[in-house]
Amino acid sequence: MGRFLSRSIASTVLAWSILGCAANAQAAASQSAVVSGPGVSSASAPDSHASAASQPEAPRSVTPSGIVPIVTDLDSADISVDPASLLPDLPALPPTKASLLGGTIQRVDRVRDQLTVQVFGGGKTRVAFDTRTHIFEGNGLGTAPDLHVGDRVYVDTILDGSTVFARNIRLAMDLSGGNSQGVVKSYRADKGELILRDMLSPDPVKLRLTDRTQVMKGGKVASASQLVPGTLVEVNFTSQKNGRDAQQVSILAVPGTDFIFGGTVTSLDLHIGLLVLTSSSDHKTYEIYLDPSAISVDDQLRPGADVTTVAKFDGTRYVARSLTVNSR
Repeated sequence: MGRFLSRSIASTVLAWSILGCAANAQAAASQSAVVSGPGVSSASAPDSHASAASQPEAPRSVTPSGIVPIVTDLDSADISVDPASLLPDLPALPPTKASLLGGTIQRVDRVRDQLTVQVFGGGKTRVAFDTRTHIFEGNGLGTAPDLHVGDRVYVDTILDGSTVFARNIRLAMDLSGGNSQGVVKSYRADKGELILRDMLSPDPVKLRLTDRTQVMKGGKVASASQLVPGTLVEVNFTSQKNGRDAQQVSILAVPGTDFIFGGTVTSLDLHIGLLVLTSSSDHKTYEIYLDPSAISVDDQLRPGADVTTVAKFDGTRYVARSLTVNSR
């Protein structure tokens, strides 16, 4: 009996020992799993940081390569818009015949896009223009900023409703210096004063002849005494503070001289019988008046036509005696 009791007690003690060891092993494994979080060594981490080390890291912001971040700050974006693209297209101009107007620009209103032109022969006209207007300067194209007060212009005008509108504007030569062509009104040898009626100016042009001025006729030296009223001359001059000094005066014609012109019709106004021609030889612009008793006009005579005309200088202007429209 005593021997049986001793065996029972020994078995019981052994069982409890086994259960105690299993519990301790499970507790140690659990503690080891908590301390050994991601990236933390269980051997070196203190117990006080175990809970912090067990928290996972916050995800980092990563921009994939090849992808550009979207700019949300409009002030930092470089945005350029052409204001003209926001405007509606202008309507086409009415297909009406143009009237030729020549004069000097007296005022330029760049806000309303208007010119005030002092018309040759007297009077003023207000002319509107916009991006539909073609502007020419010399043999090339010009722009609206090239229009200045004092410039001499030829304007092809049409009526757009009740507004006088410029279809074409042609800038003439600036009289501040350079070249002028006109008819002698008077010449005073004692003062060396030559007064011309310039072809493009409403006011007489006063020039001064000096000891250095050359007077030429037909490529030869001539006398200043041949500068009689009605003589057509071309003058090269320079501007000085007290006037314009003529460098060379070329006598082109005396009243009654015939000239042959060939070139392109730049403008045409049949109401006043005026044809403006750009010569194909010297590329200059000439005003030629059409004598209705001598010239018959048909539909072939229009701006852009290539023509040949014989015109007589009558002491004030060129008058066409014959005119031929050349076929191209």
